[in-house]
Amino acid sequence: MKALVYHGNEDVRVEERPKPVLGGPGDALVRVTMTTICGSDLHLYHGEIPDLRDGDILGHEFVGVVEEVGSEVRNVRPGDRVVVSAVIACGACWYCQQGLFSLCDTTNPNPVMQELYGHSTAGIFGYSHLVGGYDGGQAEYVRVPYADVNCLVVPNVLSDEQVLFLSDILCTGWHATEMGEVRAGQTLAVFGCGPVGLMAMEAARVRGVERIIAIDQVPFRLSVARERFGAEAINFHEDEPVKTLRELTQGRGPDVCIEAVGFRYSRSLRHTVQKKMKLETDAIDALSDAIRSVRKGGTVSIVGDFIGFANQFPVGAMMEKGLTVRGGQVHVQRYWRDLLERIRVGEIDPTFVITHRMRLDQAEEAYQLFDSKADNVLKVVLTP
Repeated sequence: MKALVYHGNEDVRVEERPKPVLGGPGDALVRVTMTTICGSDLHLYHGEIPDLRDGDILGHEFVGVVEEVGSEVRNVRPGDRVVVSAVIACGACWYCQQGLFSLCDTTNPNPVMQELYGHSTAGIFGYSHLVGGYDGGQAEYVRVPYADVNCLVVPNVLSDEQVLFLSDILCTGWHATEMGEVRAGQTLAVFGCGPVGLMAMEAARVRGVERIIAIDQVPFRLSVARERFGAEAINFHEDEPVKTLRELTQGRGPDVCIEAVGFRYSRSLRHTVQKKMKLETDAIDALSDAIRSVRKGGTVSIVGDFIGFANQFPVGAMMEKGLTVRGGQVHVQRYWRDLLERIRVGEIDPTFVITHRMRLDQAEEAYQLFDSKADNVLKVVLTP
């Protein structure tokens, strides 16, 4: 089969790899009909995630058709169209039973992660051996463990493009608003207008938020936020976010700030230098701005990816302002049935982020395009 394979920093290639086989009675073999490149895949592309190995197959957002199932699989059968969760959960451990699927105790018993973070969290498709070493979905076929938990059957009346983002970013955007307890009448600031940030705005729109303020540096992404959500836009190359947010809210600050930027991007010389000198792994410029901007007693919700440690974290502002700060990987299986129904009835249309459609054998070119942010790219979908 064809698959997108990692070989080093900015070196990914479409190659022939053996077709996977079932590894246990709870597995399913899925033939991929559509996949995509996530913003977090760029961390892999640039070799920034620990324990990513030469030969790993990338990709964690995909939809397809079940070809084969193990003897214990009950919820899906051959021929079913399914979207597959990026987060691999067992469904049976204590965390899964609480609906905390991305914290699954079973799918990634990793001593390295346990040493780094104090505990090991769930496996993720195509996202390094730190999270299980599972082959990813930028391929023609994928083995899906715990298929009854990690596959959601989708109706034929919905296209692959409509359901694809249930695998990650649509659920992640919803997760951001859940953690932020976003509700009607509030003012929301979203740091980062990539696909995840825009999906958070989509979720906030459904929840009836009164006002959205979008912060980014890419004019096209800010224009999408303005045109689709009526957002007020702050280009942080032109205006200082903390000062501008204070002015836009008569000095009070937003009720909720969502951080959808992550560790890669620094706009300050301080964090740029510290990352280059290996004094920190994560830049927190956007997170610091969110903590300083949000109103007293407000909430900061973090869905941007962070992997290690950062300096100059504004713990004093967090404490003295009485903030609630929450973060975490998305519990896909907790949200995807509700969101599927919202798509089916037309309340949500996640396809607005798709700007480019390419073939899987063009994946190398697609990564270069997505990384460069050229040609007004937001989301590239790939078909085998």
